[in-house]
Amino acid sequence: MYEVDERDCVVELKDLPQSSVGAPIPHMLADENRVVVAYYIEETRSSQDWTYVPSMSPQSFDELIAVVRFTGCASHMFGPPNDEAFRGHPLAGRGLHPYGVFRIEDSSWIRKLERMNSVHPYHRPETFWKRQHLIFSFHDSTFECVCDGFDVRRMRGSIAGIVTDMVKLLEWDRS
Repeated sequence: MYEVDERDCVVELKDLPQSSVGAPIPHMLADENRVVVAYYIEETRSSQDWTYVPSMSPQSFDELIAVVRFTGCASHMFGPPNDEAFRGHPLAGRGLHPYGVFRIEDSSWIRKLERMNSVHPYHRPETFWKRQHLIFSFHDSTFECVCDGFDVRRMRGSIAGIVTDMVKLLEWDRS
């Protein structure tokens, strides 16, 4: 994890697909430059009864799925905190909360990566200035990355059924 300072600013990205609050079951594939994350989307329910959360698994069929491809990834983390321990995240007091997608402006993590790279003889700090620090907070985990960009696709099916599509998004299959 990284340490934050007074400059980190949390901005919620409300136009991205809301992860399932019950079981988004996020899956990640990565190489050195790209990361692909897929998760079940929270579908609008006709009833506002949130006491019932359907049972989900990677094999759950005919579900809405968000597939997010991150390009130019400098670094990523996938793990804690979950929704019950989210107050332990260093940005929780600045508007970061469970079940959301966020961009961190003036990110301490990006600044730390830039300082770490500054010993390179051809270091160019401006390459770090265009990068984004993004956070996807799920039910049982949190995904964070520093990247140049990302795109989002919506699919229907199962997480297990779209793994081949995720591999193609990493551009391993160039044929």
